[in-house]
Amino acid sequence: MADSYFPRWRLAPGAIEGRVVGPEERLAWPQTVAMGIQHVVAMFGSTVLAPLLMGFDPNLCIFMSGIGTLLFFLLVGGRVPSYLGSSFSFIGLVIAVTAYSGHGPNPNVAVALGGIIACGIVYAIIGFIVAAVGTRWIETLMPPVVTGSIVAVIGLNLAPIAVKGVSTSTFDAWMALVTVLCVGTVAVFARGMVQRLLILVGLLIAYAIYAIVANGMGLGRPIDFSIVANAAWFGLPNFRSPVFDPHAMTMLAPVAVILVAENLGHIKAVSAMTGQNLDRFIGRAFVGDGLATIVSGFAGGTGVTTYAENIGVMAVTKIYSTLVFVVAAVIAIVLGFSPKFGALIETIPGPVLGGVSIVVFGLIAVTGARIWVTNGVDFSDNRNLIVAAVTLVLGAGDFSLKFGGFALGGIGTATFGAILLYAFLRREAVRGPVL
Repeated sequence: MADSYFPRWRLAPGAIEGRVVGPEERLAWPQTVAMGIQHVVAMFGSTVLAPLLMGFDPNLCIFMSGIGTLLFFLLVGGRVPSYLGSSFSFIGLVIAVTAYSGHGPNPNVAVALGGIIACGIVYAIIGFIVAAVGTRWIETLMPPVVTGSIVAVIGLNLAPIAVKGVSTSTFDAWMALVTVLCVGTVAVFARGMVQRLLILVGLLIAYAIYAIVANGMGLGRPIDFSIVANAAWFGLPNFRSPVFDPHAMTMLAPVAVILVAENLGHIKAVSAMTGQNLDRFIGRAFVGDGLATIVSGFAGGTGVTTYAENIGVMAVTKIYSTLVFVVAAVIAIVLGFSPKFGALIETIPGPVLGGVSIVVFGLIAVTGARIWVTNGVDFSDNRNLIVAAVTLVLGAGDFSLKFGGFALGGIGTATFGAILLYAFLRREAVRGPVL
């Protein structure tokens, strides 16, 4: 088995009794299909939400998430369980380089696509380097205090966009708050898989409330269901071609740093849960994720990354079989061939989407803090304190630096600032409080 590129998946007959099913094992095919469907549902909310927030075609992005997952599967030889969906790390910079208004299709998607491809190329190059020399240099450049700060900054930088998007009218503002309450209620009071799908379930409840209040009672702009009725059941995805603008490419390429941190954390988490050391596949995983992002960009989709939602499903079910993700990818590709499915997504009201954005962007910010807590970041160390403090303010305040005709936005400044500042202070760290 060790000398073959793909594993010879052996049947795990004890899986239904709660036994851990490893990456190189498989369930009976009916169970494998059921688990694949569950993983599609788990990633659905985020993979739909991210492109909507950037003005991309969500139907195409779901299609490309399936393609990207299969590419990843091939690159790692079917040995690392992972689903690749639309990455939230691109949202702030895509909105910045395209001047997207936040509603409807983004007219400047092509410019963003060139930047996404540039990011994928940088990501893949990092993967080749890691495959050759290992991951220690990444862990040195981006310790938990740096990665946590960068992740937190993404959420904080996006906060004004979410709030502005639901402030156009009193009705929109109230519906956004109702959506927040719906998601929060599901997150706290639901149990099992419903709780794992808090974003999707909360959105559906808020959608129903909006339809009753707007379409039924006439208190807001009604949902137009005619686009769903007029859409075909089957059709080709709406592919887009990229435009390679140097400014957009330079702005989006640094997102590779964040994707590296996400994927590295994913593999470390799966290794811990399965008891298998997957470090030897990290370089190939980076290359696979980078290649999937490149292919997605050339087709008109968003950049992709490994999904925490799917890690959660694996943790709950204890099923890590990589064949499950092949099934999930095929299902996503099939959904991408349904314009009616895409039209249904387009009917999601702006205030509902804005309310979900408030929750999601907040969760991204808190995830950064969670990285600090999980890894025991010591804030009595002045180096950690200064790096985190400066990074958060640079990103939240959207601090920009100009180099001739090029401007580096808040997230980019915060990302490079965190890495460089930590490296600069590394030998000069002094314990004890700053204040």
